[in-house]
Amino acid sequence: MEKKIDKYIEIVLKKGLNLQKNQPLFITSPVEIYDFTRNVCEMAYKLGASEVFVSWIDEIIEKNTFEFGNEEIFDKFSDWKKQCRMEYLDKGACFLSIHASNPDILKNVDKSRLARANKAKGMAMKDFQKRLMGNESQWCVISVPTKDWAKKVFPHLNEIEATQKLWDLILNVTRADRENPIMEWEKHLTKLKNISNFLNEKSFDKLIYKNSKGTNLEIGLPQGHIWVSGEDKNMKGVDFVANMPTEEVFTLPHKNRVNGTVVSSKPLIYGGNMIDEFKLTFENGKVVEYSAKVGEEILGKLLEMDNNACYLGEVALVEYDSPISNTNTIFYNTLYDENASCHLALGSAYSSCLKDSGNLSEEELLSRGCNSSLIHEDFMIGTEDLEIIGVDKDGNETIIMKNGNYSI
Repeated sequence: MEKKIDKYIEIVLKKGLNLQKNQPLFITSPVEIYDFTRNVCEMAYKLGASEVFVSWIDEIIEKNTFEFGNEEIFDKFSDWKKQCRMEYLDKGACFLSIHASNPDILKNVDKSRLARANKAKGMAMKDFQKRLMGNESQWCVISVPTKDWAKKVFPHLNEIEATQKLWDLILNVTRADRENPIMEWEKHLTKLKNISNFLNEKSFDKLIYKNSKGTNLEIGLPQGHIWVSGEDKNMKGVDFVANMPTEEVFTLPHKNRVNGTVVSSKPLIYGGNMIDEFKLTFENGKVVEYSAKVGEEILGKLLEMDNNACYLGEVALVEYDSPISNTNTIFYNTLYDENASCHLALGSAYSSCLKDSGNLSEEELLSRGCNSSLIHEDFMIGTEDLEIIGVDKDGNETIIMKNGNYSI
């Protein structure tokens, strides 16, 4: 197991981040997995990192803050937290986020406090997120089992067994259990690149989604949109893989050209709360009606985060018959669940998915249909009977997906 975990760290640093010699590394990590994070730091230095900085997250302290903190603190976000990240971005650091939260940790806290704190953080970090989402530097999101997360995924097992089982799945779907993980990743990324190349050649004007759960949605795509696969480049031309694992190809929708209804297929974990079995109805890009069997209040606050949180910022394609989906596991972790299912995202778009975006102002990006928001929250919509049709400017139709898998 230790050798496989070392391979996992190696592919994250070499293939995910593609850490460069003398480049700083900024890590965000839960305190619970300090041993893993220390090993990441050690290997990063051995690979030539000039400096490794770790920003620790303690969910228990965060929960206590929401329960007992003074009321005024939830409308503020300390400037030093933003400046710390900006400083490292300015000196060319790459960013590793280890996402391994307890999906239920904040389910009983005051929802208004949670919404206010998320909004304050979003406003303070907007410039940083814009630069990172614009691929100014390499970044990567991964996950590592924690006991609370593992028990949520496998409630019938004890903590040790659940954690071990979750580790086995993570090492498998990230290809860390293969003899040559880097080579396996090269093969996989080539496959995804071929799909994105096909979609870019077609340059569809819109996509039509339908399935038996009630999804009947039309998504317009902006002129000059770019489909991106698992591997991307930063502004200096350095390759990196933003998500490990990744099974998606994605682009941005046109902010004002989304119409119809979409129904979720997996739970969405947002701010330590679950939103499940929800439905969104769009008119001219905006969510005009919503409902959820679980977490409807949280969904409403998410949609009200700012004026553009109720518009889409991403459209991503993932085959139903894919490694993560075939585990038949709900991970309660967006990184894994989104890579097991076609998904969309509310909020900000990746401006790098638009041609010549680096030369455009925020107003010009918006005029071309690129949404800008304080949030970017993925939610899953893929099913085994999902059909997606691409329509070009002349009205010609191409079946992209049938029965949840590619037809191209």
